[in-house]
Amino acid sequence: MTSPSRMTFRAIKDEITQRIGDRMWEPGGLIPSEQALAVEFGVARGTVNRALQELARAGLVERKRRTGTRVVLHPVRGARIGIPLVAQEIAASGATYRYRLLLRAERAANARDADRLGIEPGATLLNVRCLHYSDDRPYQFEHRLINPAIASDTLQESFEKAGPNEWLVAVAPFSRAEFTYLAGLPSAEEARLLEIDPKAPVFIGERRTWLLARPIAAIRMVHPHTHRLMTTL
Repeated sequence: MTSPSRMTFRAIKDEITQRIGDRMWEPGGLIPSEQALAVEFGVARGTVNRALQELARAGLVERKRRTGTRVVLHPVRGARIGIPLVAQEIAASGATYRYRLLLRAERAANARDADRLGIEPGATLLNVRCLHYSDDRPYQFEHRLINPAIASDTLQESFEKAGPNEWLVAVAPFSRAEFTYLAGLPSAEEARLLEIDPKAPVFIGERRTWLLARPIAAIRMVHPHTHRLMTTL
């Protein structure tokens, strides 16, 4: 942490953001008062106030007079589009959900990983590949890169019984998300796992999430061409 004698409101904002990402303060929970934080960081209360105001505008905290400042339960900006949970999607259709972990590997980011996730080459990342089933039919192939520098508990999670989708939504608050949807052709691996013709088009969803400027995860989700996306605002 930056030396208290040199703490700026931006440094305080970054430190609070890191603590939220590390779940030092749980979603929905109160964080220390402005006065307590000012004492800890060795700054004027107004400096802490400015940092908290920016975090409130970013959607990470909620400030209320008399009750204090809380970590937002589901921090999302803009149109309030949430991260969909694939298990809930399948259950809502009346089908039975099943999950299969294909790969969980901790490794150094190569150049392609670094560009996709927004981290430095050589930085540690968690590479997860899994398959989601609807009534025992392949529904979605998921390839996810996770930045453990933000979601620090990720390296202790096995993802053997439940996928990273549900886990990250629950434990890794985000302030910004980027969604991309497109049609394309599957890779040989994707076609094999989804049990489709390699020349058949697929529905691809790509998503990246951040905690302020810090990347959390980059995900590629591939469905058979029959997949339908519906969003309600």
